[in-house]
Amino acid sequence: MMVLVDTTIWIDFFAETPSPHVEALEQLIRENADICTCGIILTEVLQGIRKDAEFIKTRDLFQSLIFLPMEYKSFLRSAEIYRFLRKRGLTIRKPVDCMIASVAIENDVSLLHNDRDFHPIEKYCGLKVFSS
Repeated sequence: MMVLVDTTIWIDFFAETPSPHVEALEQLIRENADICTCGIILTEVLQGIRKDAEFIKTRDLFQSLIFLPMEYKSFLRSAEIYRFLRKRGLTIRKPVDCMIASVAIENDVSLLHNDRDFHPIEKYCGLKVFSS
């Protein structure tokens, strides 16, 4: 099973913030699970790092992950997800979450996250969410 790990989890993981989601990521790492990332997550994680040494270490760690590409259809599906939910009165606060969800749906992988914006995408759009 492949798991796409959202930015929210990586931030807590690197900050050593204890949470069930971080524990799930740590378990996936111990089990040598297929952990994925995509361009949006990579960018979000790396842009928040201030120290050069930490940036290099994190960049190198991300190079060891499975990289899921984002193609034209990914961005189109992202807009469709956003519009579909908005028509139902559910506005996603961060449209990049629709992009991340789109990549997970297209690649049929589960998403490990700690972000309420993904809940309606799971409920109405077929997003699979990883639970330990």
